[in-house]
Amino acid sequence: MATDVGVIGDEPFRPEIASSEIAFAGRIWDVRRDTFGYNGEQITREYVDHTGAVAVLALDDDGRVLLIRQYRHPVRYRDWEIPAGLLDIHGEDPLIAAQRELAEETDLQAGRWNVLADVFTSPGGSDEAIRIYLARDVRPTAEAFAREAEEADIELAWVPLEEAVDAVLERRAHNAPLSIAVLGALAARERGWASLGAADAPWPSHPKLSGTSEPTASGTEG
Repeated sequence: MATDVGVIGDEPFRPEIASSEIAFAGRIWDVRRDTFGYNGEQITREYVDHTGAVAVLALDDDGRVLLIRQYRHPVRYRDWEIPAGLLDIHGEDPLIAAQRELAEETDLQAGRWNVLADVFTSPGGSDEAIRIYLARDVRPTAEAFAREAEEADIELAWVPLEEAVDAVLERRAHNAPLSIAVLGALAARERGWASLGAADAPWPSHPKLSGTSEPTASGTEG
């Protein structure tokens, strides 16, 4: 039976970790195997040990958002996305990472930055946390950036925010950060942008930046 929980909010929970090890070491991400106590039993779970990421929804003065299309091999799609990148530089501030990714993927910079949303992308199988920024007052960078691999043929498009929302609701666009970003931006705009966070707002839900990652009993932390 459902109960009244009041204001909805995710609850941190730190179980006792009996052991933790790298089950598979990958080129970009590892797969970690943890055994932990929960509800009186020992449970073992494997998940992608992720660096976390940032993403940027750039919005111009005409109410258009910048989307990019690039090839994603796991799903075999050239999907529409928003600029994004890994937090794989130790100690780098997430805002600086977001500004870098916007420049490197789109040759744009922005004068106004806010936090739009903080998201766990797939909490049943990955510890990835992604922060989505809203960037406004956009303008070209002084120089263009060289791109390689899947980014070499990135396609850029300025799309009215409402059309991007339609693409999500009509199931023509499938990328999760894009979906959350455009739906969130539309809702935030209707509320006078009052829900936006400061660009340098704390990020306590990120498991690695918040300092809440559990030490391991087995000493195999990677």
